[in-house]
Amino acid sequence: MNEALAIIIGYLLGSIPAAFIITRIIKGGDIRRMGGGNIGGLNVFREVGPWPALAVGLFDFGKGAAAVAIARWGLNVPDAYVLLAGLASVIGHNWMVWLKFSGGKGMGATIGALIVLFPVYGYSLQLGIFTAIIVVPLVITRNVALSMFLGLASLPIIVWFSVDPGKEYATIISVVLLLVIVAKFLPTVIAAVRKSGLAAFGIDRWQRDKSRAKD
Repeated sequence: MNEALAIIIGYLLGSIPAAFIITRIIKGGDIRRMGGGNIGGLNVFREVGPWPALAVGLFDFGKGAAAVAIARWGLNVPDAYVLLAGLASVIGHNWMVWLKFSGGKGMGATIGALIVLFPVYGYSLQLGIFTAIIVVPLVITRNVALSMFLGLASLPIIVWFSVDPGKEYATIISVVLLLVIVAKFLPTVIAAVRKSGLAAFGIDRWQRDKSRAKD
C-alpha cells in the first residue's frame, strides 16, 4: 500500500502548477498563453519577471525533492519505489492532472529529485559530475534547455558506472526519465531548429565569440 501511495503522492506533488498559480496571482493571466506557453520557470522569467520565476523554480525543485523524501523517510518504501516516486513527480509536472494534463518540461522536478537521491545513496561525487555536465555547456552556449538535456542524456551512463547494487533498475529508470523529458522537448526543439537552425542552441553565438577571440 505504501509503495502505491508513494507513487501517487509523487505524481500529485508534481502536478501542482506553480507557474500557472503564480502567474495568475501576479498578472491575472494564463502562463500557457504567454511566450512559449510552457508551464515552467523559464517562461515565467521571460513573461512575468525574475522573482516570480525564482519562486516557481524553487517550488518545482521542491516537488521532486519532496516526492523522494516522503517516499524514503515518510513512507519508508524500498529503494525501487523511491526512484519511481521521483519519476512520478516529473511525469506529474509534465502532465498535470489539474490542468487537463498540460504541463511543463520537468526540469525543475528532475533536479530536485536528483539533489536528494544522489547524496542519500552516497553518490555525491556523481551529483557533482552531473552538475558539471550541465554547467559547462551552459557557460559555452548560454542555452539552459540544451545544457539540461545534455546532463540528462549523461545520467544513464553515470548511473550505470556508479550505482551498485541495483544499477540495472536505476539505469532503466534514468532512461525512462530521459524519454519523458524528450517527449516534452522534442516538438519545441524541432520548431526552433526549423526557424533558426544552429542559433536555436546558441552554437552560432559560441562560434561568433570564438571568432572574435581570434581577431
